[in-house]
Amino acid sequence: MTGLLCKKPPYGGLTAIDLNTRKVLWDRPFGSARKNGPFGIPSMLPVDIGTPNNGGGVVTASGLFFIAAATDDILRAVDIRTGKEVWQEKLPADGQATPMIYEANGLQIVVINAGGHDFMETPIRDYFIAYALPAASN
Repeated sequence: MTGLLCKKPPYGGLTAIDLNTRKVLWDRPFGSARKNGPFGIPSMLPVDIGTPNNGGGVVTASGLFFIAAATDDILRAVDIRTGKEVWQEKLPADGQATPMIYEANGLQIVVINAGGHDFMETPIRDYFIAYALPAASN
């Protein structure tokens, strides 16, 4: 009746596993409560409760993992060695899509479709946002 999930948080997460040893390197909630709350009322709290997510991530050669699949319209960069979030940017709409990375004239570019998702109940929009990474991040 409240519109909340029937389990305690985290509702979504990121986990890094060493494929050689099969050991979990780190495990953390993914997604904030910013746009979620009971009865569909956003809490606006920047608390990492881990939200349901839909969409993949992409890793740069330097070990940055870019992902925006949560329901809080934020694109994040996570250090794959530590699981620490090192950057975030609010998108004009939710990014339930896998970002892509490409290189142009020696500059590394991250692009995300911030288009929302009907099933995830995030507003449908039509944005493609590109970010140029600093040379040290390439």
